[in-house]
Amino acid sequence: MNDKDSATFREQYGRRLAAQLCDQHFGARPTATLDGPAVLRFTPIRQINLFVVQQLLAQWTQEMARLRSPYFDFEADDVRQALTQFMNTLSRRIKLARPTFEPLLARAVTDTLSVLLNPADTFEQKLLGTQPAATPEQLRDALRYLDVDKLFYQDFLESLPAGTPHDRETLLKRFALYQEANYKHHQPLEKLVAEFNELLPLTEDELRGKPAAVPAAAPVAAPPAVPAPAAAPAAPVAAAPTPAPVAAAPVAAPTPLPVAAPAPTASPAAPTMAPLPFSTATTASTEPAAVPLYEKLKAGQPAATSLSETLRPERPASTFADQAPKVETLREAISINQRFSFINELFSGENMEYHAAIQHLDTLPDADSAKRYVTQDLASTHDWTRKDEHVSKLLKLIDRKFA
Repeated sequence: MNDKDSATFREQYGRRLAAQLCDQHFGARPTATLDGPAVLRFTPIRQINLFVVQQLLAQWTQEMARLRSPYFDFEADDVRQALTQFMNTLSRRIKLARPTFEPLLARAVTDTLSVLLNPADTFEQKLLGTQPAATPEQLRDALRYLDVDKLFYQDFLESLPAGTPHDRETLLKRFALYQEANYKHHQPLEKLVAEFNELLPLTEDELRGKPAAVPAAAPVAAPPAVPAPAAAPAAPVAAAPTPAPVAAAPVAAPTPLPVAAPAPTASPAAPTMAPLPFSTATTASTEPAAVPLYEKLKAGQPAATSLSETLRPERPASTFADQAPKVETLREAISINQRFSFINELFSGENMEYHAAIQHLDTLPDADSAKRYVTQDLASTHDWTRKDEHVSKLLKLIDRKFA
């Protein structure tokens, strides 16, 4: 495999597919925007949608981190509670236009194509991130953004000692050894290629960076020789001396025509797709400079707003259940990270089933009935046999609600 050519092809393919999908969604309505649920069902390949959300949350975290100030106590309980409430509210107001969404989509396509081709990079970028050290539990939190080959990465995390932090270099070395010993256990690449091929033509050879075979040129036959024209017989001349014979001028052989080298085979034109029910598009190759969130908030504040009110809503905090003594409704209490985690891990990406379950839990009269609904009804319906960590978080939220 030519790794450099493969990586270049994946990036180019990601940009082309993102532009095509965005054209289908935004072509007739260039000012349309996408919210969170629309992003999660934007393409039929779920992994692409999840990687878009992961990038979006990473941007959100960076914006929140910029609002910390050494002059105020951001660790105070009431501040943390207010910030969490703000974060949860704003997370339900995701609004992506084409110029900001298309670069995220192109990156997500490229990263999805890399999951099976370059597992080491996927582990480092998607699970480990920038952490200098991590426990298996911390790494497992990022599994909610993996759909392709998820069991492969999950089994590696389960092979690590629980609760033990490992430095970055150790984790990368252990994953390399695990990959070498279990390389046959990956999800087949053919299935992923077939899914992409339905959106935009793709072959395994292209994905692996193999050069396309150029057909050999057919031999060109030399043009037939042109015979010299026969000289007409001379009429006899009486009483005239016979002239000396004149040698005929030689006829030059025709110069063979130059044969042009065969033109390189052009890639087949991408077929025009019928508009997806949830697409989005952008033709810009570079992302316009985004206005930081804190600038938007500052611009939107009325003149009489105090400085404390301006700074209050902008720091990411841990879950509402961990900070507030009591929550009024589960819907308001579940943070954006937890919501995506619950949807993907407990409800197999089904947004409507998640919202129906949370809405029903909010109508139950006491903690016992709510917990029975989770551990019996929902657990059996959605097969939560290996979801103890996420179920436990949901149960803790229920305890807070009925505290």
